[in-house]
Amino acid sequence: MLKIKENDKVKILQGKDRGKVGKVLRVEPAKDNVYIEGANIVKVHTRSKKQGQPGGIISKEGPIHISNVSVVCPNCGKPARIGFDTTKDSGNKVRVCKKCGGQF
Repeated sequence: MLKIKENDKVKILQGKDRGKVGKVLRVEPAKDNVYIEGANIVKVHTRSKKQGQPGGIISKEGPIHISNVSVVCPNCGKPARIGFDTTKDSGNKVRVCKKCGGQF
């Protein structure tokens, strides 16, 4: 189970966009990559799909390795490491902030 999920707020720790905070758009568990809104913008050259439709250059988010981002805790508001714990009443597995102990 990955510690980062879609719609999590994360802070980028390394790379050209270091220090930026954004929302996770997509997670690729097989490659350990995440796509963050507004970060690691790459230009992709596209061909025309149909006759009469022009090709062009599109800017979109590129992948960032999961080790280069940290989840921002919604309770304490700081980038923190994530642990797992089970709830007492139902026994479900939940994510827990290592700094403040709050649940996600």
